[in-house]
Amino acid sequence: MVVVFGIILLALVLFVTEWLPIDVTAILVMVLLMVLGTDGVVNFTEISTAEGTSGFSSSATITVLAMLILSSGISQTGVVQIVGRKMSAFAGESLDRQLLATIGVSGPISGFINNTPVVAILVPVVSDIAHKGKTSPSKLLIPLSYASMFGGMLTLIGTSTNILASDVSARLLDHPFSMFEFTKLGIIVLLVGSAYLLTIGHRLLPERVPVEEDYVQEYKIEEYLTEVVVDDDSPLIGTTVADAIDHVEFDADILQVVRDDEEFIEPIGQKTLRDGDLLRLRADRETVQQLVDRETLRLAGSPETVADLEPEAAPDRTLVEIVVPRGSFLVGESLESSTFRQRYDATVLAFRSRGETVREDMDERRIRVGDTLLVQAAPDSIDRLSQNDDFIVAHEPERPDYRTEKIPHAVAIMAGVVGFVAVPWAGLGAALAGATGIAAFEAMSALSLPILVTALAGVVAMVAAGVLRPTEIYDAVEWDVIFLLAGIIPLGMALEQTGGADLLGSLVAATGAYLPMLGVLWVFYLATGLITGVISNNASVVLMLPVAVETATQIGANPFAFVLAVTFAASTAFLTPVGYQTNLFVYGPGGYKFTDFVRVGAPLQLLLSVVTVLGIAFFWGL
Repeated sequence: MVVVFGIILLALVLFVTEWLPIDVTAILVMVLLMVLGTDGVVNFTEISTAEGTSGFSSSATITVLAMLILSSGISQTGVVQIVGRKMSAFAGESLDRQLLATIGVSGPISGFINNTPVVAILVPVVSDIAHKGKTSPSKLLIPLSYASMFGGMLTLIGTSTNILASDVSARLLDHPFSMFEFTKLGIIVLLVGSAYLLTIGHRLLPERVPVEEDYVQEYKIEEYLTEVVVDDDSPLIGTTVADAIDHVEFDADILQVVRDDEEFIEPIGQKTLRDGDLLRLRADRETVQQLVDRETLRLAGSPETVADLEPEAAPDRTLVEIVVPRGSFLVGESLESSTFRQRYDATVLAFRSRGETVREDMDERRIRVGDTLLVQAAPDSIDRLSQNDDFIVAHEPERPDYRTEKIPHAVAIMAGVVGFVAVPWAGLGAALAGATGIAAFEAMSALSLPILVTALAGVVAMVAAGVLRPTEIYDAVEWDVIFLLAGIIPLGMALEQTGGADLLGSLVAATGAYLPMLGVLWVFYLATGLITGVISNNASVVLMLPVAVETATQIGANPFAFVLAVTFAASTAFLTPVGYQTNLFVYGPGGYKFTDFVRVGAPLQLLLSVVTVLGIAFFWGL
């Protein structure tokens, strides 16, 4: 038991510090559990090799994989973008209408398409709505993320956390979730949460991003952008741009070369410098002064606005923000070690990471999920970035390659995936059999299609109907999520088998001497919310559900009510930007600080804790 708690502590530290990617941390946990539980080694964890790798064959893992593919199929049709344009037409310049459109679309859609890709698709749509409507994106992007979490609680498939919790509930209580198990409570959460955002929440949000977008001023990079001239006696004459500056000694990049009123941008690495060339540099003042002191360059000035970097005479380049999502090849890399610049002929001027704007020594900084890069590139490069799942471009791209003609097929397939799980075939078959006496309906009464089967069937149907190409299946899967699930599922098993869940359950059950059952349920909701704020929502479910079931058993409460409290709390993590991936998606484009999520999320979390706990007690009983 002590060893299992040690592994849990190690996992928590790694999740919080991100010393290792979360999927690698999960694999490490899996390895430790198997090494310490394999025959021939002291069996500290009571986990065999088969059990240690059981996360890969778990129905939850495979179902999440299938749902990610199905969500990608919906995305390929462009249906969400079409809805987004309807949102923009409705929103106009009214903040109330912009909020209503954002929440009214992202919430319900997230109940039927995994809420993470919904937010990834809608970030650029909502950012464009904000700028066209003369509103700061900061006022809309956190509501977008929060509304997607509300919507995720409408159905079993709204978020991967629900699917995982259903699998754990089936193992612990023999009670998996049905498709609409908690929809009635999910609707209440959606309505109450939306009302909060429309009336109170948006007033607590500052305007971090200026209404009139100017990236140079927003990222405060004017001090890092300098114009210099190559003098006739400069030693740089005759060298290429790539070799002109020693990047080991100087943290500086040549962004543009201006020669005889003609401007050159990426790729300019092999362009030879001449006398009189004007170079636009990204470098701090100290670095520029060192270059000037060495009589290498002569100071000319600094561009102070986007217009200076994007004059009308050079429409072939633009500045844009891109968000790094989970699964991107940039995660864990630095700009120096990755091939980002070479692939996209793009220059990174600055980036935001966990609320910090980085403008110097960027090349060596490790890029993390949710980081936002300020990129200058040609329009065709921006288009390629928009079409690549490795990035979320924070403006709505014009993509002619959406398979809009496949929208009816995709919608029909998703309806089938949901319908064949949701329809009570047994009851329907029995009723029809009794009414008609037809033996075929008696066979139907025995039919039971779990979400795992319908989701996999949906994947096959998506490919067969041409909604997805076979090669796109693998790109659609967020493999770090799959490895995370596979790694943490055995951790929950170890917590049960070693008696750790019993011990923790006894400690929490002791609060029953001072609190009513409803109070203990509320404590579990709050505790799960706090834990989810610092680690993965999926990890918090796996750790908290066995303890919740054991606590309920010891105090004589309804264990399923406690399962639902943990599930709702883990799937609605508002307190921090790192507790839920949708929060990370809006962190950079919204220009938010960590405290913005606490300011808006803490009252919302407290409000929904009361609503959810009372709803669970009313609908399912204690």
